[in-house]
Amino acid sequence: MRLLIMSDTHVPARAKDLPPLLWDEVAAADVVIHAGDWVTARLVDELAERSARLVGVYGNNDGPEVRERLPEVARVTLDGLRIAVVHETGGKAGREIRADQDYPDTDLLIFGHSHIPWDTTSPAGLRLLNPGSPTDRRRQPACTYLTAVIADGQLTDVRLHELPPPVRADQLRPRGRTASLAAHPSQIVPVDPRRRS
Repeated sequence: MRLLIMSDTHVPARAKDLPPLLWDEVAAADVVIHAGDWVTARLVDELAERSARLVGVYGNNDGPEVRERLPEVARVTLDGLRIAVVHETGGKAGREIRADQDYPDTDLLIFGHSHIPWDTTSPAGLRLLNPGSPTDRRRQPACTYLTAVIADGQLTDVRLHELPPPVRADQLRPRGRTASLAAHPSQIVPVDPRRRS
């Protein structure tokens, strides 16, 4: 069972849409998991329509329309693996201890909010994953998402994929006579999404 894990898409605040490569991943996944901060319900509808199965929660930037459709915490068991999805887990200090206390009957906790990829295991053996953001890298080197495989109740092949930051409309407009898109090659040369970080 192939998982696609994303969070903090912030559509259309940070990008007009998900990157095309991510839509390809949606089509290839058996289950799409979104850990909140959609911003508008349009993306909820699109992902629900284009996903084989969608599991999602609302985040702190999601308004009433998204909150009416999605829970704060989603729990699902996939091929024997017990998964909880939530947007926020608090600060990084003590996160694993809090997760053990808050999610005792869980094998995998997926969260978002920070836009910082995260992959650790708690003292009790709970795996914690944050996919980062595919549209807003903040201080990270690249926009990111995760893929993973569940086989016989085990999570395997967890991979962090990098995306180029989205090009915003203001980046395409020339600034003065000398400005051009060629002056900013990092904005137009894609990062190989198969490269493992």
